[in-house]
Amino acid sequence: MVNVGKWSFIVGVVLAVLAGFIDAVWPAAVLAVLGLLVGFLNVSAKEILHYLVAVIALLLIGAAGISALTVLGGFVETVQVMVANFIVFVAASGLVVAIKTIAVLGSTESEGK
Repeated sequence: MVNVGKWSFIVGVVLAVLAGFIDAVWPAAVLAVLGLLVGFLNVSAKEILHYLVAVIALLLIGAAGISALTVLGGFVETVQVMVANFIVFVAASGLVVAIKTIAVLGSTESEGK
């Protein structure tokens, strides 16, 4: 299963970039599924804090970067789609990791009572 998570990450990053050149909706759905796989399979318990901080930073930078990219001129739409695709991918993986973390924290808190 480790290879599935590793390949999901690689394919997700490549697809996020390549889908910037495609005028279609399906890449976002595929990226969301790949992001879910990455969140389930790639992030260990000791990596959770660092991963979630990185996800938050990427989402903030990506969201702010989309509007700032207008200075690129004609190429801006392609780059904006690439960044938006990457945001979909990262957000899906972050959602899974955050929910897993909440579940663990909730179960350990209820055990302590």
